[in-house]
Amino acid sequence: MNAELGQADRGVDPVLEAKDLVKHFPIQRGVVVKRTVGHVQAVDGVDLKLYPGKTLGVVGESGCGKSTLAKLLVGLESPTSGSIKLQGKEIGNLSNRRMRPFRRDIQLVFQDPYTSLNPRLTVGDIVGEPFEIHPEVVPRAKRAGEVKELLDMVGLSPDHVNRYPHQFSGGQRQRIGIARALALRPQVLVCDEPVSALDVSIQGQVINLLERLQNELGLAYVFIAHDLSVVRHIADEVAVMYLGKVVEQGTGPEIYDHPRHPYTQALLSAVPVPDPDLRGQRDEIVLQGDVPSPIDPPSGCRFRTRCWKATDHCAEEVPSLDVGDNGTHPTACFYAEERDVTHAVK
Repeated sequence: MNAELGQADRGVDPVLEAKDLVKHFPIQRGVVVKRTVGHVQAVDGVDLKLYPGKTLGVVGESGCGKSTLAKLLVGLESPTSGSIKLQGKEIGNLSNRRMRPFRRDIQLVFQDPYTSLNPRLTVGDIVGEPFEIHPEVVPRAKRAGEVKELLDMVGLSPDHVNRYPHQFSGGQRQRIGIARALALRPQVLVCDEPVSALDVSIQGQVINLLERLQNELGLAYVFIAHDLSVVRHIADEVAVMYLGKVVEQGTGPEIYDHPRHPYTQALLSAVPVPDPDLRGQRDEIVLQGDVPSPIDPPSGCRFRTRCWKATDHCAEEVPSLDVGDNGTHPTACFYAEERDVTHAVK
């Protein structure tokens, strides 16, 4: 895959880069003697570049490999093959001991604020726990003050350090998770669907918080979501995933205003229209069939079994993620063409 985006032409090096990243989970059977009978191809050849101070959105249906990608990027899973570089240094297959210094620079914000916080610890202990693991970051005598500053930074009262997670709302719990992720002063936050478990009214508040923190601290985000409207609001660049692969990648306006891959077009056509006068007046694409199993994905293009453009060529060859002949953004489709799915009238 060859996707050069964003600031590459300005001489700015990416802070985080994944190249040909693969993660296959073995399927084993047997009680005494286990044997591998197949693999779940969760992530299969993904290339991504994240630049300092920018947000890369990763979107796709459930089961497309987004969360596995997040775990790979922060070192919670080891890749089957491929490369992950943080500030130019390879971190893809480091042991826990060798990975430890790099964990300060890349942290994960979990999807579910109700299960990601230890209910037996106070908020002060939760936010301050990273200092126990990395004592070199903040001297012990200053940690209590640092915890209060972190809570204030995410919009929570420093006076609530002795409260427990069950005493907070879902949005407040996610703010606690963000404060914990910021404790080690990272350069990159990988946000794995950080607002999907929250009410819509609270989602906007958390997104605004993340944007403010990015501006104040110069953070770079990998923002993973299935809600295209949320990603459009926060992302500078967007990668669309389907069944373990990136099928289209470009800037926000390129993806949302000029989608070229049939799958991206179908996703965008399914986004609800807030204006009731415009409902029913656009070209909605209804995909046929179910998402294939990642255990046995289709040959060639993985989207071909649901694509109205598919031909025999699509079954015989895997389309690469390349820039179009006329300089359009990278799309993995032999028959890619722009289609207006947001304003077209039937």
